[in-house]
Amino acid sequence: MNRKGPIQIRELAKELGITVKTAIELLREGGYDVKSGFNKVNKEMENYLRRRLDEERKEVQEDIEKKKQIYQKIEPPKKKVPRRFQQKQIKEEIKKEEEKPIKQAVKPKPKVKKEIKEKVEETQEEKIIEIPGPLTVAELSKIMGKSPSEIIKVLFDLDYIATINQTLSLDIIEIVAEHFGFKVKKQEIKEEIFEEELEYDYIRPPIVTIMGHVDHGKTTLLDKIRNSNVAEKEEGRITQRIGAYQVEYMGKKITFIDTPGHEAFTAMRARGAQVTDIVILVVDGREGVKEQTIEALNHAKAAGVKIIVAITKMDLPDANPDMVKRQLSEHGLIPEEWGGSTLFIQVSAYKGIGINDLLEAILIVSEELDLKTTTKGYAKGVVLESKMDKGKGPVATLIVQRGILKPGDIVVAGYTYARIRAMYNDFGIKVDNAYPSDPVLVQGFEELPRAGDKFEVVGDINKAREIVDERRKTLKIQISRGEMQSLTKKIQEKILAGEKKELAIVIKADNYGTLEAIKDSISKMEFEKVKPVIIHSGIGDITESDVMLAEASEGIVIGFAVKIDNRARSYAESKKIPIKIHRIIYHLLDDLIKFMQGVLEPEYKEELIGKAEVKAVFKTKVGKVAGCYVVEGKILKNAEKVKLIRENNLVYEGKIESLKHFQTDVEEVSAGMECGIRLVNWNDYKEGDIIEVYRVLKITPKLV
Repeated sequence: MNRKGPIQIRELAKELGITVKTAIELLREGGYDVKSGFNKVNKEMENYLRRRLDEERKEVQEDIEKKKQIYQKIEPPKKKVPRRFQQKQIKEEIKKEEEKPIKQAVKPKPKVKKEIKEKVEETQEEKIIEIPGPLTVAELSKIMGKSPSEIIKVLFDLDYIATINQTLSLDIIEIVAEHFGFKVKKQEIKEEIFEEELEYDYIRPPIVTIMGHVDHGKTTLLDKIRNSNVAEKEEGRITQRIGAYQVEYMGKKITFIDTPGHEAFTAMRARGAQVTDIVILVVDGREGVKEQTIEALNHAKAAGVKIIVAITKMDLPDANPDMVKRQLSEHGLIPEEWGGSTLFIQVSAYKGIGINDLLEAILIVSEELDLKTTTKGYAKGVVLESKMDKGKGPVATLIVQRGILKPGDIVVAGYTYARIRAMYNDFGIKVDNAYPSDPVLVQGFEELPRAGDKFEVVGDINKAREIVDERRKTLKIQISRGEMQSLTKKIQEKILAGEKKELAIVIKADNYGTLEAIKDSISKMEFEKVKPVIIHSGIGDITESDVMLAEASEGIVIGFAVKIDNRARSYAESKKIPIKIHRIIYHLLDDLIKFMQGVLEPEYKEELIGKAEVKAVFKTKVGKVAGCYVVEGKILKNAEKVKLIRENNLVYEGKIESLKHFQTDVEEVSAGMECGIRLVNWNDYKEGDIIEVYRVLKITPKLV
């Protein structure tokens, strides 16, 4: 085939009828340094690849011919034996062959026996108990060697009322076991459909998140990709925002998550939910790398996902892609053409330049990732986002990771469950199946699940209720022990960008319109030092569950024109959780600002009160005393901070233990007077030392 010059690997692979991944692997085996399907191949590389393919095909053909010859040599049985006798004969032969090796195998060597004994003794010392799953109080008592009444008493102390035949969840068992000094090890139990029997042969579409600086064109790029690549059957339909959508390119699907910002991306990871396969890092071709770009890059690296760089606004004359490449190279993203492994695609969402190149890059990277899963077994996945819909009630966007989700399925997600009444795609059309990587809006939840909650289908509604009830009981116990606060702090640490602090907020309102207005106002609050984060919102009165969530997140509860139920009020009073009810939005926002000031660490300022110079050192029964002359201000015995300076170096910081004027204990000594000073936990004084006393002032921090 005559060509003017080198072609890309992806083009040659298509011509040869193989995948890009196979082409890259073969070239690497030949010693060629190639990174992706966008690398170009010269004539030598092309010839090598064609030769290798011919060799591979020849080997396969030879192998087939050999097998044919072997099969032809096998003589058919002269007399047909009935199937039942064949099976019996085979079983007897297998038994004869296996009996001897089995007997030999089960006889352990003396050294092995010793190792087993040592292992058992070690396990006994560690007091480890293995449990298969949830147990009744009676079963747990037998395993731990404790009486049922002892276990029931521990549960009662945790505000958990249980009977001898009540089933305890794994989390509760761990809490009880820890109380008695046991460590719980969960036995691995196979599912009804065993994992090893499931065929992970379904190649799912890649899931892509677009991240970057707020003004670098993320939204415009998303809109352009979607509008340019709508499937033919969906043309002309109005899209619905459900937090994710799919496009088709070259006959293959790509799922895009359009939940804004890298904080949502990290929040899901914090709850153990890894959804994204590829991150598109958007960088303005004129402005280059910004602080938010680096933050997004670090989040993507921490998640271990593939990164493709999209250099935007390339239709403008002052766009400088080389500048962007240099800047990102300093942060470990080296372009392929510079010897690295990162794809840089130049695009213009405004003019539609490079959109197809970007989509093709996504497909090539996804092929390298080998995104295989299964459509067998119960469906599993992740909650992307949830909201209260006027017509549908509580709804949530789910992304399927395994299995096929269908209407009628019973789904458990976090602390809630659903019988799926209906599923909708990103065009608002009802669908009957959701395959791996498909995003769907699900109707039928009892309450709103949280973004990042993992979901799974269970057998029936009673099983779902049982699981959720146990999780809620466990949550209450964890909160009472303070474990949930620790967990939430870890989540917040992962979400935090830079040095910003957060105030967690639970909001309840009397109607959907007011709730959206409040949420919109809060979302626009942007302060340098603190950030309000709405962790839950809903319609109706404030419940005990709302207060528990605020407590777990070290946050507050705000209500607009709603009531507080009695259990919620009692719980809030006992746990000192702030609840504020308002009827004017302005007052609510003003109150919120005051709370945010309280989230910040107070600032402290030292104010010098006086100085004294050490003129002599005296030994006493209680230790050394510094004989001093007050050179400035006054020396206060109860000063909040005292410093000892020696040759302009700080050698001590603490407080005064005793202050005397001659032999009399005094509270203060003024300038021009002599005094004896003894410092707390300090006995090393030298002539010429300077002792400074300070007043520490607490300053209310400002938000900006």
